[in-house]
Amino acid sequence: MMAEANKIGGQPAKVRSTNGDFTDDKSRWQAIVRRDKAADGVFYCAVRTTGIYCRPSCSSRRPKRENVRFFASAEQARRAGFRPCKRCRPDDRSLDARHRDAVTNACRLIENSDTIPNLINLANAVGMSRFHFHRLFKMVTGVTPRAYAAAHRARRVREELTQGARVTEAIYGAGFHSNGNFYASAIEQLGMTPTAFRDGGAGSTMRFAVGHCSLGSILVAATDKGTCAIFLGDDPNALARELQDRFPKARIVGGDSTFDRWVAHAVGLVENPALGVDLPLDIRGTAFQVRVWDALRQIPPGSTASYSEIAERIGQPKAARAVAQACAANPLAIAIPCHRVVRTDESMSGYRWGVKRKAELLERERVRG
Repeated sequence: MMAEANKIGGQPAKVRSTNGDFTDDKSRWQAIVRRDKAADGVFYCAVRTTGIYCRPSCSSRRPKRENVRFFASAEQARRAGFRPCKRCRPDDRSLDARHRDAVTNACRLIENSDTIPNLINLANAVGMSRFHFHRLFKMVTGVTPRAYAAAHRARRVREELTQGARVTEAIYGAGFHSNGNFYASAIEQLGMTPTAFRDGGAGSTMRFAVGHCSLGSILVAATDKGTCAIFLGDDPNALARELQDRFPKARIVGGDSTFDRWVAHAVGLVENPALGVDLPLDIRGTAFQVRVWDALRQIPPGSTASYSEIAERIGQPKAARAVAQACAANPLAIAIPCHRVVRTDESMSGYRWGVKRKAELLERERVRG
């Protein structure tokens, strides 16, 4: 192996990808062998015999190892006298990046339109066939264009109702053509009637109870649909205030004797987080948050996943920070196990109910799982 191949651009290389380490020649060469897209943009490979440099994932015929050099950037490869490959076009932005940009542009078109744009018009706007665009949009966002548009309109309704807009104004302002179209799915989208949502939950009833568990105080609240909140903390009064702040005008009442089993089950989850959730849940959030929370519920007890891994699982590998924000917004402690998400290096990260509680929950799953 040539000595020059042990360096990138003439300097010892230490480069890293979220999907693997490319810190030495062996790992970089293996990335080329498997045409690893995760290595694209992390380093570039050049072939002395052809004078061409490529992305690691290039589909061109694989060169001999002894003829390959590595560079940290396309500019360094050009300065060394190599020219770009016409097949993988290493000077251009990656195909994945261009696809993400196209979907991002389509999302902006949807968000800025008063009505749901036609699929053909959306595809034409980003220069794709409607079949390819529909498949790509779902792959990148995890939902169809129509589902994205519906979630966006529902969010606009929620925002306008929160600001005190009249229900009819909020419905038409969000792009619904008629009251009937919106009311058909209002309960699912808002968790209550639009008027009750606008009025901070006025007219809706939530049962709740505050109990004690080995991790401190626990609050459990439920609507007619199911458990909508499980809070952990040190001060039971603070937990009750948090629920009241969330729905300031809702009719919040103490749970009756039939509600005790809901609380008991939540306490049981704290004592043994590996237990399954057998109570109905009233899960409300944005389309993205719900996808993240669904992915969290697929993490087996006793196991962990990083924010980046969750982002990969929902088809948005660049959304690790947004995943962390969705975890922080989770209102259902343990039932939606955001405590199983850790940093890439497996160290503890923030937890809405305290890092010490997170560590204890993970330890209980490892011991009892």
